[in-house]
Amino acid sequence: MIHGFPSRVHRDVIWPENNLTRMPENPTVSALLIREILPVIKFQELEVVNGDPPENCAVCLYEFEGEEEIRWLRNCKHIFHRACLDPWMDQDQRTCPLCRTPFVPDEMQEEFNQRLWAATGAADLYTEYTSVPGL
Repeated sequence: MIHGFPSRVHRDVIWPENNLTRMPENPTVSALLIREILPVIKFQELEVVNGDPPENCAVCLYEFEGEEEIRWLRNCKHIFHRACLDPWMDQDQRTCPLCRTPFVPDEMQEEFNQRLWAATGAADLYTEYTSVPGL
């Protein structure tokens, strides 16, 4: 274990090709919705408006290469390997692991909340309890 890093962070990890595209067995609803908002692109397809893109991923510290799948965070403009960011989202994290800016852009937050509410079934539960006489 590297001092200061959790034991699950490994140096010299070789990522098998099939692990980069495999989704977890039970991702959270919010993780699924965020994946729709933050589509996967190839690093070589990234169009940077101001300045150069970062050379390496802030999670694994490996350099980005042309064909690698990345997620570009619209709010803060940080980019990460898909294989590095997706496990973070799977832990129901909704902010950039580097700067803590929310994944969901402000203009999409209301729609995200409505879709999350509907997908979790909370709206149905709310309707059940509000229709009970005396409540």
